[in-house]
Amino acid sequence: MRMYFAAIILLVVTQSRAQKVETVYQKSGDSSANLYVVVHPPSLPLKGYLLLIPGMFQKAADVLVQTNLAKHAANQGLLTVVPTFSTGIASVGIDLTTQEDLRKLLQHLAAKYDLGRLPFYLGGFSIGGTCAIRYAELALSNDIDPKPVAVFAIDAPLDFERMYNNMLREARLTGSGGDALAESNYMLNYFNRVFGGSPAQALGKYRELSPYSFTDTTQAAIKSLINLPLRLYTEPDIHWWLRDGVDYSLMNAFDFAALANELKRLGNTKVELITTDNKGYRNGGKQRHPHSWSIAEQVDLVAWLKKQQAK
Repeated sequence: MRMYFAAIILLVVTQSRAQKVETVYQKSGDSSANLYVVVHPPSLPLKGYLLLIPGMFQKAADVLVQTNLAKHAANQGLLTVVPTFSTGIASVGIDLTTQEDLRKLLQHLAAKYDLGRLPFYLGGFSIGGTCAIRYAELALSNDIDPKPVAVFAIDAPLDFERMYNNMLREARLTGSGGDALAESNYMLNYFNRVFGGSPAQALGKYRELSPYSFTDTTQAAIKSLINLPLRLYTEPDIHWWLRDGVDYSLMNAFDFAALANELKRLGNTKVELITTDNKGYRNGGKQRHPHSWSIAEQVDLVAWLKKQQAK
């Protein structure tokens, strides 16, 4: 396997209210992948570090536009990092390459910024949240360091068997078209390629790679999360989604509620399902959309993250 980390070719550094924002490009001539953005705390010592994983087709720099979470976390003493992996912005987060990239990035950051045994926090939006939960499962079940102290996900799809079947339904429904149809066809092609077919043809692979499986009553994927502090944010605004032709079956809230329920039944007393109302806005509050970074209120979220370390 080729080495993920090349020499750092270029650093772009800006200053904002005593915060240093650093963009690190890790491969010569590549500004679209193999990079990460770091928001440094205004003063030392560090109190921990936080990795924020973007959603699908979202650049690392876009995250700083859509939410102030990284800047607020840095102000609270957390070194905050937003990556774009070698698989690029089209990554679905659960594939072996992306997960390996994530592990190597964490090792690299620990050495570069002398993170030592500082608490590690992990979260993401949409597919980024999928990636975060999948990493936590693998790290905890396989004793891989660093293990996250706490994890959060913002409106992330978790069950790819469900997602495949719903995308297939969407592609066949009367009235489907435009961006929704294009997204469904794109994801169906991706699933067929990565999983080796439909769930009917490759159910074992879907259960192996999905962070959560509604139909897997052995609960194999999620048992490693029993003791993990986990927050799941979603805004199930059904009336907004219906105007866009989306019903409950396509909403990520379905996966979140089912996962929270099962983890509680398994004994996890630290899992929280947070449903919001009219909090979802993009582009600095200009565009209403319940599937947005903004549904996670940054002050409360960072306070919750740091509180987990104190326990």
